[in-house]
Amino acid sequence: MKNWDALEQKLRKKLPHMELRRNEPMNRHTSFRVGGPAALMAFPKTDEEAMEAIYAAYRQGIRPFFLGNGSNLLVADRGYDGYIIKTGGLDRLGWVDFTYSGRKLVVGSGVSLARLANFMAEQGFTGLEWAAGIPGTVGGAVCMNAGAYGGEMAQVVEKISYMVETGDTLMLDAGACEFSYRRSIFTRLQDRMVQNVSLLPLEREDPVRIRAKMTALAAQRKEKQPLEYPSAGSTFKRPPPVDGKPVYAAALIDECGLKGLTVGGAQVSEKHAGFIINKGGASCSDILTLMEEVKKQVLDRTGITLEPEIRTLGV
Repeated sequence: MKNWDALEQKLRKKLPHMELRRNEPMNRHTSFRVGGPAALMAFPKTDEEAMEAIYAAYRQGIRPFFLGNGSNLLVADRGYDGYIIKTGGLDRLGWVDFTYSGRKLVVGSGVSLARLANFMAEQGFTGLEWAAGIPGTVGGAVCMNAGAYGGEMAQVVEKISYMVETGDTLMLDAGACEFSYRRSIFTRLQDRMVQNVSLLPLEREDPVRIRAKMTALAAQRKEKQPLEYPSAGSTFKRPPPVDGKPVYAAALIDECGLKGLTVGGAQVSEKHAGFIINKGGASCSDILTLMEEVKKQVLDRTGITLEPEIRTLGV
C-alpha cells in the first residue's frame, strides 16, 4: 500500500492551486464508462504543475499513470491503487516562432484530436481530416500512433517534447519515435509523459473542401460505427497479413458469426464487429470476458490470434 496521504500533502503544499482528487471513479474518465476508483488523481493545467506532479511522485517511489481522454482504456472494476495524472488541462494550441526552424504549430498533449482537426481546417491546412472523429487527445494519439482512413500521427508529427521522472523536458524527432502500427516509443516507455507536439508543415487547401471531407468522414463513421454506445473504438488490432493479403479483425469476427455476442452488459456490436460496446451496465469483467471469448472463437475457427488494441489498468 502506498502512502497516498503523504503524496497528497506534498502536492497540496507545493501546488496549492492544482486540483487533486482521492478515490476518483474512473468511469467518469473512460469512454467505456466503466472502472472503479483511482487512489489519487492530479489535474495539472500548466507545464510547471505537471513537472512537479511527476517529480513529487517519483520522490515518493510512485510511478504515475498518464491519462488523456481514456478513449482507449479499460479500468478494473475494483479500481486502480495508483496515481494518475490527467493531461486534459495541458491544452496549449497555437503558432510559435522558432529561431532556426521558423513558425511551427505547437500542440499540448491534452488537446483533443477533434479540436486540433477543426483548428487546422479553420487555418486552411489539410492532412488531419481523419482525426476529427477520434475522441482521444494528442498525447494519447502520439503514444498509440492513432489513425483512421489512411491517416496516422506518424504522418504529421515533426518533434515531441516529453517529461521524465525528474520533471525535466526532453525533445525527440519524429524519426526517433519508433512509430509503427498503433505503437510508438512511448508505448514501450510508459514513464514518459508527452508534453507538446510540433507538426510538420501541412499542405494548404480551401477550408470549404476540408470541411466537406470532414463531414463526409463523419457521416461514414455514423453509418458504420456504433457511436451511440460507450466503447473504446476498435477492440482488436489489425492482424499481420496472411499469404501477403491484408487481414482485418472486424471481418474475422463477423465471419465467425460473433456479432451480437453478449456477456452481461457488454456486446460485440451488431453494426460493426470490430467494436465491443457497453450496452448498459457493463463491467470491466464483462468486457474482458467477452474479449477472451471472441479471441478464443476466432483462433479456433481461423487460426489467427487477435491482439487487443485497448489498454488495461488495474487488471
